Amino acid sequence: MQVPTEITIYLSAVLFLLGACVASFVTCMADRYVAPKRQKRNDWVAGTKPQSFKMGTRELLFGRSKCDTCGHTLGVLDLVPIFSYIFLGGRCRKCGAKIPARCLMAELTGGLAYAAIFLKFGYSFVTLEYLLLFPALLGLSLVDLDIMEIPDGLLIYMGVVFLVFLYPHGGYLARAKEALIASLAFGGGLLLISLLLDRILGRETLGGGDIKLIYILAHFTGVWCGLLTIFCSCIFGLLTVLTGGRRKKNKEFPFGPSIAAAGGLALLFGQELVDLYLSLIL
Repeated sequence: MQVPTEITIYLSAVLFLLGACVASFVTCMADRYVAPKRQKRNDWVAGTKPQSFKMGTRELLFGRSKCDTCGHTLGVLDLVPIFSYIFLGGRCRKCGAKIPARCLMAELTGGLAYAAIFLKFGYSFVTLEYLLLFPALLGLSLVDLDIMEIPDGLLIYMGVVFLVFLYPHGGYLARAKEALIASLAFGGGLLLISLLLDRILGRETLGGGDIKLIYILAHFTGVWCGLLTIFCSCIFGLLTVLTGGRRKKNKEFPFGPSIAAAGGLALLFGQELVDLYLSLIL
């Protein structure tokens, strides 16, 4: 059935707003997740005894949002994705402190991602699967940028999403077989390479969270798009280093966001890019 263009535009706009809201929520959850870990790290640096504090699940999910500077509880008008940031000039209404620009960037990314997924895959289970996958990719990227850690809980969530949508895709046995091959090839291969380089260089070259993320993403991308993910993640990682994303003290940088961005690109446009590449060399 041919869907009217007006309906498609309307639904794309709705999904843009939904994606911005989801991204705003994920950003808030990421900040709450890293807060006690960041405080513990700061205590160690300051030479004081780290405080034993762990945010409970209820507070993590349902706690009221507050300004990090003055502690002012944010109202409805302060929490409208994108628009609140613009109308408030990127500052807290109460104390005037700057709101991190990454909040706006995350919300714009969420809106554009949700709209792009719908426009690409339409009314399908693939659309629903990727709409559920995106929050995990965004969340782990934000956490990794902050504390160089990829939460195992988000990786498990991604695995559950894959299993839930394995059957509705159609041809689930073939997809399960390709997912197994891709995950073992890329995840296992990178693990072996990482262990070898660790032994040669005498230091950790690729974090365990990065390897697990590539392993899980390979379930979604398959073999060819998995290769594209590896290639693009290396390019994005190199750009991160060249633009100052490396941590000067230990020469490390968060690789998770590069992997997540490359995976998202491969899931949206991977098949077209792979077909274009093959047409050029065959």
